[in-house]
Amino acid sequence: MLLGTLEAGGTKMVMGLADEKGRIIRSASCKTRLPEDTLPDILTFFQGQRLDALGIATFGPVDLDPQSPSYGNITNTPKLTWRNFPLLNRLREALRVPCAIDTDVNGAVLAEVRLGAAQGLRNVLYITVGTGIGGGLMTEGQLVHGLIHPEWGHIILSRHPQDPLTRGVCPYHDNCAEGFAAGPAMQARWAMPAQDLPGDHRGWEMEAYYLAQICVNALMTVSPQRILLGGGVMHHLDLYPMVRRHVTDLLGGYLSSPALHDMDRFIMPPALYPDSGLVGGALLALLATR
Repeated sequence: MLLGTLEAGGTKMVMGLADEKGRIIRSASCKTRLPEDTLPDILTFFQGQRLDALGIATFGPVDLDPQSPSYGNITNTPKLTWRNFPLLNRLREALRVPCAIDTDVNGAVLAEVRLGAAQGLRNVLYITVGTGIGGGLMTEGQLVHGLIHPEWGHIILSRHPQDPLTRGVCPYHDNCAEGFAAGPAMQARWAMPAQDLPGDHRGWEMEAYYLAQICVNALMTVSPQRILLGGGVMHHLDLYPMVRRHVTDLLGGYLSSPALHDMDRFIMPPALYPDSGLVGGALLALLATR
């Protein structure tokens, strides 16, 4: 069986071929440009391949309601040229194979549960922290969609009292997670990108404080068995112990579980990064064949 996978990102598109076990055989990428400029690059990669199915793990927001007339469309994205673009339909019509679509972060959490850092668990949250913040959630073994799909980057947080930013950088909300803790927020706050901050810069402690709030909100609402933190900002590995410490402090001893006594395993890096979304797309393709 040959599966096609597409991790559709706001910055780049990553295309791959995988076997039925989700192992990536070959991959390539291209920059995300205008839809009509980008789509030919995607299709060229898959051209001539005898695909059994295609799985799409995409940036959003995206319409994931199979009963909706706009199912599979990118919707209210800040990338204006991609708004209302029928991504699923265009790829399905061109390749003429069964296709499945979900968010890139749902693809990532699916991959980590089946093949990565959360194997054996049924309730897992994957948070990616980079240019934006997104989250993929699996509850009782099922990917969560709901009314639209969860937007973990736009939950409301408490501002750090020493934050130089009086409001977050999100154009929609003053105090949301993405506005306070994504890469552009760190750039705006410290006048340099996250990767250039010295290891002992106080900005990392502030970042950990915001990420810990996301984790605590998740614990109090959807109660995951494990939280995986990935994305470019998490390349600073010292963030993990900082986040764990802030989570413990913010919980204040309220929740009681053996899992919370081992924070090193409760809040972890993903095992498949940076290919979690690409592998997740392959697993979505496999579901489309059934």
